[in-house]
Amino acid sequence: MKKIAGLVIALMILVLGTVVLAQQPPAGQAPPRGGGAQAPPQPMSFFITSVGKGDGANYGGLTGADAYCQQMATAAGRGMSTWHAYLSTQGPGAVNARDRIGAGPWYNANGQRVAMNVAELHGDTIDQARIGNALGKQLSLTEKKTIVNGVGDMPNQHDILTGSQPDGRAYTDAADHTCSNYTSNADGRGNVQLGHSDKQGGGNSSWNSTHASRGCSQPNLVQTGGAGLLYCFATN
Repeated sequence: MKKIAGLVIALMILVLGTVVLAQQPPAGQAPPRGGGAQAPPQPMSFFITSVGKGDGANYGGLTGADAYCQQMATAAGRGMSTWHAYLSTQGPGAVNARDRIGAGPWYNANGQRVAMNVAELHGDTIDQARIGNALGKQLSLTEKKTIVNGVGDMPNQHDILTGSQPDGRAYTDAADHTCSNYTSNADGRGNVQLGHSDKQGGGNSSWNSTHASRGCSQPNLVQTGGAGLLYCFATN
């Protein structure tokens, strides 16, 4: 009898141990929060404007472009953060786009991380440049969680205004790369440097500095392959 009882106890211990082990997370993985409940998604801190202002590259300068980003973010329920347009300026007091967007990390409207920090966003190191950031057609979403039309779509709207070099800094030559610092919508005078939201076409895969626009007017931007859209980043 004692022998049978001992076998029963041993079997119970074995079963309990198996259950406990089954509930443990794999090695190196943190246990789930809240008894298995997933952590809530990160709030949106990056988006592409779903529509442009409609006045070509004229946003009323950096102040107007920032206000437009703030307006779009507020409509999407994220107005409590401070939003800046990813734009560089030229001339006296020139501003680098990379210096005005906060420190990161940044997440799209679905809570997916697009870059951990400024260095990763721009590929500052050899390894970061080789790996690249997560931006691209599927993750570079608008504030409405929609995908921006890219290569192969009609109309193609992947040209995003940046006025920036690939490292996120301003141009220092005499040419106009910013449509008079985003105050001009004139035909045939100046242009603005563009990035490709889908990282496709234009001879390179740059999200922020692929080629220049044909000009500064809305028709110029549309003919080049865009709609005057902006990258917007939460700075806090």
